[in-house]
Amino acid sequence: MNELVAAGAPWPGAVAVSGGGDSVALMHLLTAWAKKSRVSPPHVVTVDHGLRKDSAADARRVVRWAKSAGLKPKALRWTGPKPKSDVEAAAREARYRLIGDWARKNKIAALYVAHTRDDQAETFLLRLMRGSGLDGLAAMRTVAGYPLAQFRELSIVRPLLSLEREQIRAHLAALGVDWLEDEMNADDRFARVRLRQSWAAFEKAGLSKKRLASAATHLARAREALDAVTEAVLRRACRRFRNGVLVDVTALTSAPREIGLRALAQLLMIVSGQTYRPRFERLERLFDRLANETLGGGCTLHGCRVYFVPKKDRAFGPGSLAIVPENVPHASKRAKTGVTA
Repeated sequence: MNELVAAGAPWPGAVAVSGGGDSVALMHLLTAWAKKSRVSPPHVVTVDHGLRKDSAADARRVVRWAKSAGLKPKALRWTGPKPKSDVEAAAREARYRLIGDWARKNKIAALYVAHTRDDQAETFLLRLMRGSGLDGLAAMRTVAGYPLAQFRELSIVRPLLSLEREQIRAHLAALGVDWLEDEMNADDRFARVRLRQSWAAFEKAGLSKKRLASAATHLARAREALDAVTEAVLRRACRRFRNGVLVDVTALTSAPREIGLRALAQLLMIVSGQTYRPRFERLERLFDRLANETLGGGCTLHGCRVYFVPKKDRAFGPGSLAIVPENVPHASKRAKTGVTA
């Protein structure tokens, strides 16, 4: 924690506590560090997703544990209808949205979460199975931006990434501290659960959690290098334009393909305000249309409208490309055709 704070991790912060062993351990570890360092103790926030009959009782238990540790807890509840499919993703979005609103209201700049080396390795394998590229396979950052675009002022901090789950549970057991076991962690309908059930076979084949996390860290360094080059291209090839950006399409498409694709994805995310990248096949199709000069009257992608501007707006000559929010009107009638990338 001393190293994280020295490197810029915001404090005071809030710790997200589900009641599971990892998050309960993080709550106690941050509390002990704060006391030793003579700084403000962590806030505690828990979310009742309302997906299980015992979820409200579990949230109340977390509140009691936090109070007994001398902390100020806050329980948030996800209300309204729940989805019947892709429940994990919806619950994750709801959790971060609720906590983000609460943190902003209480002027808390960082959420501390209990991701471990196990989570790092599991995420690497899950994304590998889904065919993710370098960014998906790269390690989670210890200090990162908040997962939802509307909370750009908030950070996520992961102090436990170098520790494995067994170490953390052993620490809690030594302290005599209780935690909750989520019944969903035994539900093999979820890919992550099936993966955990296969760890013994992976370990036997030499795929240890440490090695997988190390591979993800190597890829993270490659990602950082690519990000630096991409940033340089964007500084050279872009300027503000209305509610979006104006891009020198020649500079964009003459860069190495990976850099150009990353730059285009970043621009689409910034202009649309979306947290996640556009689907790769659509992104690549748009990039190829730009490189081959076959964009025509323009297209829409990822909540953005993409078109070549009229002569009066050409800051970069004929290759001046506008990327604006999809609902923003513009002068080119041809680009109103609604063609998607």
